[in-house]
Amino acid sequence: MRRLATTIEAILYLKGKAMSLSQLAECTNCDRTDIEEALLELMDDYARRDSALEIVETENGYSLQLREAFRDLMLDLVPPEMGVGAQRTLAAIALKQPILQSELVDWRGSGAYQHVKELMELGLVRRRKSPEARSYELRVTPKFHQYFQIENLPLLQ
Repeated sequence: MRRLATTIEAILYLKGKAMSLSQLAECTNCDRTDIEEALLELMDDYARRDSALEIVETENGYSLQLREAFRDLMLDLVPPEMGVGAQRTLAAIALKQPILQSELVDWRGSGAYQHVKELMELGLVRRRKSPEARSYELRVTPKFHQYFQIENLPLLQ
């Protein structure tokens, strides 16, 4: 017979999202007290071994996730998900580079500030103070070219 902790581990892995005690109890046909005990056992197991994974309690329930120490590795290996707005902002920067951030905001709206911040965190865009203006100059990075497998961008006429 499988340990309840192992079954919960499999459920959390397969679901790929946080699950409440009630949801776990329903999936395993066990009561909440048994689920709580099995979760504590599972959390203890992960804490004792040198694992890249951990079980954490969030506001939405319990989740199996990658430890924070592996965040950089994940960002290097897993493609980032961007919203449509950030994608459009990235496309505008790529096609019009170098573009002043003030021009980008005029063109894309004030949400572009957040998009630029997000794109910089992902390493896809860099900015530097413009020598001719009071704004930042934006360009895509080598990581952008590598990620999208683009050698050269077309010149706009």
